[in-house]
Amino acid sequence: MMNKRKILVTSALPYANGSIHLGHLVEYIQTDIWVRFQKMQGHEVYYVCADDTHGTPIMLRAEQEGITPEALIAKVHGEHLSNFTGFHVEFDNYYTTHSPETRQYAENIYTRLKTAGLIAVRAIEQLYDPVKQMFLPDRFIKGECPKCGAHDQYGDNCEACGAAYTPIDLKNPYSAVSGAVPVKKSTEHFFFKLSDTRCVDFLRAWTTSGTLQPEAANKMREWLGAAGENELSDWDISRDAPYFGFEIPDAPGKYFYVWLDAPIGYMGSFRNLCERKGIDFDEFWKKDSATELYHFIGKDILYFHALFWPAMLKNAGYRTPTKIFVHGFLTVNGEKMSKSRGTFITAGSYLKQELNPEWLRYYYATKLNGTMEDIDLNLDDFVARVNSDLVGKYINIASRCAGFITKRFDGKLCNYIASLDKYKYPHQADSFLNSDNGDLTAGVKTKEPQPAGNYRFSEDPLGNEYWLIMNLHGAAEQIADYYEKREYLKASKKIMALADEANQYVDDMKPWELAKQEDEVSKIRLHEVCTVALNIFRLLTLYLKPVMPQLANNVEGFLNIPPLQWCDVLKDLPLDHAINPYQHLMTRIDQKEINAMIEANKQTLEPVTNPHSPVRHAEAQQHATAPVAGSISIDDFSKVDLRIAKIVDAEHVPGADKLLKLTLDIGEEQPRTVFAGIKSTYPPESLKGRLTVMVANLAPRKMKFGISEGMVLAAGGESGGPYLLAPDEGAQPGMKVK
Repeated sequence: MMNKRKILVTSALPYANGSIHLGHLVEYIQTDIWVRFQKMQGHEVYYVCADDTHGTPIMLRAEQEGITPEALIAKVHGEHLSNFTGFHVEFDNYYTTHSPETRQYAENIYTRLKTAGLIAVRAIEQLYDPVKQMFLPDRFIKGECPKCGAHDQYGDNCEACGAAYTPIDLKNPYSAVSGAVPVKKSTEHFFFKLSDTRCVDFLRAWTTSGTLQPEAANKMREWLGAAGENELSDWDISRDAPYFGFEIPDAPGKYFYVWLDAPIGYMGSFRNLCERKGIDFDEFWKKDSATELYHFIGKDILYFHALFWPAMLKNAGYRTPTKIFVHGFLTVNGEKMSKSRGTFITAGSYLKQELNPEWLRYYYATKLNGTMEDIDLNLDDFVARVNSDLVGKYINIASRCAGFITKRFDGKLCNYIASLDKYKYPHQADSFLNSDNGDLTAGVKTKEPQPAGNYRFSEDPLGNEYWLIMNLHGAAEQIADYYEKREYLKASKKIMALADEANQYVDDMKPWELAKQEDEVSKIRLHEVCTVALNIFRLLTLYLKPVMPQLANNVEGFLNIPPLQWCDVLKDLPLDHAINPYQHLMTRIDQKEINAMIEANKQTLEPVTNPHSPVRHAEAQQHATAPVAGSISIDDFSKVDLRIAKIVDAEHVPGADKLLKLTLDIGEEQPRTVFAGIKSTYPPESLKGRLTVMVANLAPRKMKFGISEGMVLAAGGESGGPYLLAPDEGAQPGMKVK
């Protein structure tokens, strides 16, 4: 008997300032499939999520729309939940971080960390909007690039030349909120002391304990540095008023930064569910809990979930996650989602076009595995795969056989097990046959099920039926293992291989030919063949149910059976079981439907449309994709001399909050010095010996810390970073990037 597990599962919280799109759905569909599988296994599983509702962008958008932040987040919550429901993502609770439960645990965790001596208060200098009377985050400050002079650049990096800098470096800065010229102003901020040895030592052990996928653990080693070092930066967890969020206890005008209370929203949502359902919250969150906790997230928010979050939980006296499952991003037709090409598709738009959401669920399942690899939604392949696998293979089994049962046998199945019994094959174990109820038990001892595609082992059709059924039953453990490990691609391949066998069986038996015969033997054989086919169809439905729950529900209605559970694998439909008349279960995708969806999502990219504008906020959870910048010629690109650089040394810069001093080898006689604004992401020791890419022909720039002789390339935004670009294996210092 399988031990019953107690499992709490979460997906990343979508930000309440934008619509759900097909990129987001990768995560929620992946999680939902896993949760549904666990529930089919009979485990006690709770799946919770919530809208991430705090931050400056929410405050400013609400102001722009002339409503309160509370009204805005309520409106977006309704839209998000409707989209998720439309794609059959079944949360046990979908809540909000702007809740008394989340506030309670945010204050509780903060207070415990403060008591433990892990909260520090220090003064920092920021740019301040004198009109709006607010401190400005980097992305809310614009001006001229200090490197190339490009206008209307953001406060952290230039989109024209790629330079990284601080807002104070901007020439002629102005507030993106009011247009006013910002002023420098000192303010006190609260920091979580992630650099404390208690945090660093714990994280080194925790991130290598099997809680992360190997590639995620490797990334953590880069950030944590070598053993014995202590270079993690402390984390700024506060923001100044005005700010939409929770005020920090005993600190008027200071608010928790949104990323502090966002993961605590997992606790808040679960607490809300516990209070409504009578569940023991502490059993799932207490220190040393025996229950299981899993987070499904995108790789862009790994830093927050694998460093800040577990360190907070550990030092506040709560349990830490059992595992964090990290997935990659989505491309469409091999490219980033694009509004101009119509491939930046929202969940609402997909549903509005009346496309079957389970088409997408299945297609994602054929792409997903247990790694952090990106997946591609190729729309041509999408059409072909769904039509071939789901309609041409799976649905085809029922559509070719069900009508004969209804028209010729009063809708009742025969006991084909008894038919097998009379042949007395020597390889059949006695426990395989139970003619009283038609059950197939697990007692086959003499031979293992055969590989998919090899069901023919006898000249007699009934002998082959035996092996076909045994293959279907014998696949259950392997398919279950694939689901458990999130290897949905392998599960779908296995299921479709079994569907191929089933279709081969129907082709061999030719029920349409048997139906033309008038003798009694042919009539009995037709009944047996169609009964076998529908029992196989039931098993395939069971295996597909985590991926396509609504289709499974419709099949259960057609077959007149209760909801399928995993333990039903070793059961078959009993003698004289009555099915309902067959109705079409799924239609094929028409390419015209896809074309119409693309056209509906095409938008003209106007200059004011920018994913980094203050009211849109390219939040980490949303995986927002920026529109392509203005075109340049190959001559323009050739002016930039990009070289592979080896980081010979990296060190802190005294007095600099964001800069690290890098010594770079690009194949010249003397290494170069570059000051890079990457301190928030990388401890210096983790960079030594790494390869990256630098702009080698950028004019030297005199800074108060010294001369910077180039620029390293990095990606980032409000969602995280900056993250250094890294060349592939084989690249050498000095090689030109073309």
